[in-house]
Amino acid sequence: MRSNLFDLEFAELSEVILDWNEPAYRAQQIWQGIYQKYWINSLEFTTLPLALRNKLDRHFVFGTLNPEKELQSNDGLTKKILYRLHDKSAIETVLMGYADRNTVCISSQVGCGMGCNFCATGNMGFIRNLSRGEIVEQVIKTAADLGQNGKSLTNVVFMGMGEPLNNYQPVIDAVQILNDPKGLGMGKRRFTISTVGLVPGIKRFTEENTQINLAISLHAADDVLRSSIVPINRKYPILELMAACRQYIQKTNRRITFEWALIDGVNDTADQARKLSKLVEGMLVHVNLIQLNPVAHYGGKPAKDDQARKFQKILTDAGIACTIRLRRGIDIQAGCGQLASESI
Repeated sequence: MRSNLFDLEFAELSEVILDWNEPAYRAQQIWQGIYQKYWINSLEFTTLPLALRNKLDRHFVFGTLNPEKELQSNDGLTKKILYRLHDKSAIETVLMGYADRNTVCISSQVGCGMGCNFCATGNMGFIRNLSRGEIVEQVIKTAADLGQNGKSLTNVVFMGMGEPLNNYQPVIDAVQILNDPKGLGMGKRRFTISTVGLVPGIKRFTEENTQINLAISLHAADDVLRSSIVPINRKYPILELMAACRQYIQKTNRRITFEWALIDGVNDTADQARKLSKLVEGMLVHVNLIQLNPVAHYGGKPAKDDQARKFQKILTDAGIACTIRLRRGIDIQAGCGQLASESI
């Protein structure tokens, strides 16, 4: 079975080239072809000798993701793509266009074992981890797509299918590959890893002290409610999670984003807002509110606009930075896992 070129770091590709008794600069030519010109087959590498192009074909594939379905939102700003993998499993990516940036939301696993009750991916259960190449390729395919329309990819968020910290090393390796200045050269501050609160993973991430942004899917400010929404809270309760968050801020001096899906009559109350204010008091944080994206298996409804604004006001009056994020792609099921869960 041929290897996936996207699984290689530059140093690993260089080793292959040297083992083939080729000049070292050939690795740079291949790397630039993949990550700057977005070439997807050996025929495009006209800078390489024919014998080397044939050798590449014999040993490697230029990616393994096959686009199966593409949905475009009515406003033209959000696009969702379902990819079929080599083992016939499915993942999805979502591209969101804004006035000043283009953000891709990518997957780190097929399915997810966290079981959050409002999440379509959580309802699928865990199937497998993605390789670093399968993660990288989602980004490169998006960047290539944007480039055809004269646009650039500006941000990558690990907020698609899966729990990134449960696939820790491939996720970090993928960021390293995409950050490499000889290739795509995307700065680490343009990446955000979102977790439901795996404390050991947060502590490991803290010790590595990268420039990658950290987001926590919080959704409730007390253990009883959070455990009913986010089951992993039973293993890592809020006080333990917040201690890890404070340690992260102290070590890195970087802000954490707390994500909060506002569910009508569940976690959009003034009481929850006040509890959240107390919970994050004195911390370097930003709270990102988003009214729930409905999914078929969950009966919860998105919080009403006026309730979302009241929730936000309680936080801002307490001196906590807080925004209400625009819901995107509702008409194309852009919520995490909605399309893939129908394609199993």
